[in-house]
Amino acid sequence: MSDEDLPQNGTRRRAATIADVAEAAGVAIGTVSRFLNGREIRRGNREQIEAAIEKLSYRRNAVAAAMKTDKTHMIGLLIPTFDEFHSDMVEHLARLLRTSGRALVIYCHSHDARVINDALDFFDAQRVDALIMDGVAEVRARLEQMTADGVPIVFYNNDIPGIAADRVMVENSSASYRAVSHLLDLRHERVAIIAGAQYDSSGRQRLEGYEAALHDRGIPIDPAYVVEGTWRPDSGYDAARQLMQLDKPPTAVFVSNYGMTIGVLEWMRDNGLRVPDDLSLVSFDDVALFRLREPAITAISQPIAAIAESIATLIVSRLDPGKSRPLRSVVLKCDVILRGSTRRWSPAD
Repeated sequence: MSDEDLPQNGTRRRAATIADVAEAAGVAIGTVSRFLNGREIRRGNREQIEAAIEKLSYRRNAVAAAMKTDKTHMIGLLIPTFDEFHSDMVEHLARLLRTSGRALVIYCHSHDARVINDALDFFDAQRVDALIMDGVAEVRARLEQMTADGVPIVFYNNDIPGIAADRVMVENSSASYRAVSHLLDLRHERVAIIAGAQYDSSGRQRLEGYEAALHDRGIPIDPAYVVEGTWRPDSGYDAARQLMQLDKPPTAVFVSNYGMTIGVLEWMRDNGLRVPDDLSLVSFDDVALFRLREPAITAISQPIAAIAESIATLIVSRLDPGKSRPLRSVVLKCDVILRGSTRRWSPAD
């Protein structure tokens, strides 16, 4: 240790960190990380970082420098929220990756594009070996750069077409088709959908399944029965109010995720309506609440354990040294679990 590392009182001065350099240079941590790893960045950023390094006497940790060619055994996981689906998936993923000597580094973005970019900066600074994420189109360019830099990516739940990544998805369209067909088999003709956000591939595919089921039965699609939500309970609540205030309200509703289904159930409770007496209800996603409720909710069950296992298998395979494999897309089957929230419609209703 040199004298310059000790202030006048003899205690050791805190060494400058990569975060300090980023703050002094006015750039993101990920930009500093790319500079330190010899990657291409804008000339103006490079000059600011070089000046900050000199000003702060920043010295890169020798262990971190050695990591440039070694694996960190850390896998980045970017999720929109810690809901029932993601909590279950994280538990399975963490266990499966732990058996291969790897650890999950989790970042929750709450559907905020700025937070997603911050997360990607963070993962870049941590030099994760691979990234798992629910596809978000706003960061396409950044993800393209990551794949070009050799970072493997696995998309789940929502896709970003054209990105060189592995994918693990479920049969959103065909499962939705079967669920809506169940309502049609019960002779419902006024079947509505509370669709997921249409900027998400899962939202579009579940709507496609609904539309295909009606089309194959010769039932015209009424735009008034198609309401787009945001996946959140409050949007399900608002959509239920909008649908049930129509002159001819639907007799059945297919809801594109469990969060919005909870919102529908809350609106029905607040307005004295019951499932299935006043409205037949089917949800995409199955959670413990739906099984415990009376009557229990008919739902599409996603194979969460199989999703996690497929993701882990792709990650381990992709990181296996000395082996080059083509990109893979895995599509997993969902089950429609019939319970008491639907009933046969009769003209007397």
